[in-house]
Amino acid sequence: MSVQALANDAARRTKDTKPPARTIEAFPKPLWEAWEEPETFAMALGLHMRRHGDTAWHLHRAIVAREETFDRKTIVSWCSGHRVPRSEASFEILRRIEARYRLPEGYFKEKLSHRARSVSRPQISGIPPSEQRRLAWHLPEDFSFRPKAEQDEIIKWVREVIISGSTQYRRYQANAARQRYAIRFRGLGTPRRPVPANEEEIDHRTEHDPDLRQGVRAAPAQLEAEMADLLRFKTSTLTSFGYQRNGVWNEETAAQKIEHLGLMFGAFSASPTSGIRGLGLPLRALSFGMLVFPAVWDWYLQWREQRRGFFTSWEEDMLRIGLALVREETGWLRQTPHLAQRVSAIPGLVSEAEVRRAQDNWDQACDVMFKHGTNRAKEIQRVAKVHRDPFEPILAVLEADSPVAEYRKITEEILRLMPDERRHPRAAAEAVRSFLLLRLGLHLGLRQKNLRQLLVCPRGQIPRSERQLEELKCGELRWSEKADGWEVLIPAVAFKNAHSSFFGSKPFRLILPDLGQLYAYLEAYIDRHRARLLNGAVDPETFFVKTVKVSSSNAAFNQTTFYEAWRLTIQRYGIYNPWTGRGAIKGLLPHGPHNVRDVLATHILKQTGSYEQASYAIQDTPDMVAQHYGRFLPQDKAALAARILNQVWEAA
Repeated sequence: MSVQALANDAARRTKDTKPPARTIEAFPKPLWEAWEEPETFAMALGLHMRRHGDTAWHLHRAIVAREETFDRKTIVSWCSGHRVPRSEASFEILRRIEARYRLPEGYFKEKLSHRARSVSRPQISGIPPSEQRRLAWHLPEDFSFRPKAEQDEIIKWVREVIISGSTQYRRYQANAARQRYAIRFRGLGTPRRPVPANEEEIDHRTEHDPDLRQGVRAAPAQLEAEMADLLRFKTSTLTSFGYQRNGVWNEETAAQKIEHLGLMFGAFSASPTSGIRGLGLPLRALSFGMLVFPAVWDWYLQWREQRRGFFTSWEEDMLRIGLALVREETGWLRQTPHLAQRVSAIPGLVSEAEVRRAQDNWDQACDVMFKHGTNRAKEIQRVAKVHRDPFEPILAVLEADSPVAEYRKITEEILRLMPDERRHPRAAAEAVRSFLLLRLGLHLGLRQKNLRQLLVCPRGQIPRSERQLEELKCGELRWSEKADGWEVLIPAVAFKNAHSSFFGSKPFRLILPDLGQLYAYLEAYIDRHRARLLNGAVDPETFFVKTVKVSSSNAAFNQTTFYEAWRLTIQRYGIYNPWTGRGAIKGLLPHGPHNVRDVLATHILKQTGSYEQASYAIQDTPDMVAQHYGRFLPQDKAALAARILNQVWEAA
């Protein structure tokens, strides 16, 4: 309803009352023009009501229709500062007040102490409450007042772009996640690695599979015992007497192998009549001894190719695992011939005669598998396609002239929407944490694990020694008196590529720059905000901590929750939302912390053309940078060369 129509409606009502009420004007003239801009919403509303001679009662009569139920006392509570607008109806009233006083649209909203707070609204038909809570942040304040067709368009856009990310791989991932078949290994000595909520968290050299999150069946005791034996072989400090091995798995690698092998055995045991179309073996028939037969591997590889539509490097990586198991002298499977006794025939794949031949000559069976697997790996490598472009979610950033400057816009958006710490201490603490997540990521270029496990030593306390950090295999943020700044020290052993030439057995050490209010927010987070997030819970001593609530008493981030925290930050502050006007970058999609390394490497590559300098930013080698980021350089090579050559003409 327009302001003029509301005024006419109120004027009609005054005729029936005694004594005569004050005449309602749609656009009253202000009593004075110039004013000093107030800081808070309550002060601003009170000021403009006085400027136009309105009381709460008169303003309510002027802007609220007779059939509407908006309470006059709400305006009183706004003026007193006891309450602020939260509902769609309240924001509609604010728009009417702005129109009545001829103020810019959104004037009062800019004065709110928590501008980015989600709007409370009635239940949206057809959307469960859990999903509506996820959508709430991304819907405009007047969502319920818009036409149904436009509401559907908004919800569709938010679901596809912000919540899920509308890439081809995302759609495949969503479909694959509906089918559960992976085998889970429980009770093993190696700590379980939480599976990332998204494959972007994995290094570009390893392709992750979304089905790894979907296991619902526990491995049978026999298979679990075999897996435990393999883990002991590959993770123990010293090799067991009588065994030889080549290479050792760390905790991250061991957990990944557990999941990949669990996925394979899950396919073997899944029903052939289900949507998964598995092999249909009973759980008791599963054994690592199966992996010595080429036909078993061929079935699995073809099953994956049919499921996805083409081969990827994932299948090649799985074959490499199989080759390592049967390798001469150092293969675990080759050195455990007793597994042959647990193998039985598989209809259509492995005959009784083949089983007996393998039992009679295990080494020969391993030789056959090694030769077959080597040839298969080469064939798959030749035809493998890339299903997931790891750069797709951040192409809008990487294609900019200055990727770091473009990504930095997200941190500026966080500051723009920062809640008032006095009124919303926890929300302010979460916003500061989001700001520091991205800022430290941009300055350090660390992998998720190193950033997540970064410890903190408050200013004035004694930092941990380098030896202590080596034992913990993690870094620390501490104050450096010598450099008069905040320093990050991470021992080389904490990195995935600890033996890379980049480190040379020396620790990673960097003094953070005092730019863009970084030190102010760092110290505020350490002094106040971090304790508010902990909320009395046991301190994990890491710099980044979760918001401790009744439903989550553990304050330590794991791989999944840290990824989700980063992704949520991108969803709220990074992706430009045309319906709300929030968000920093058009075309951005949800992504995880690993992508910040792409931003840094691409930025330096664009500015310098040097693979070596780009490798310094992400603690890696020039070869790796050339392999993964070279696609962003060719169009800039000519410009880089011209910049140098043009100096000759400028000098003349």
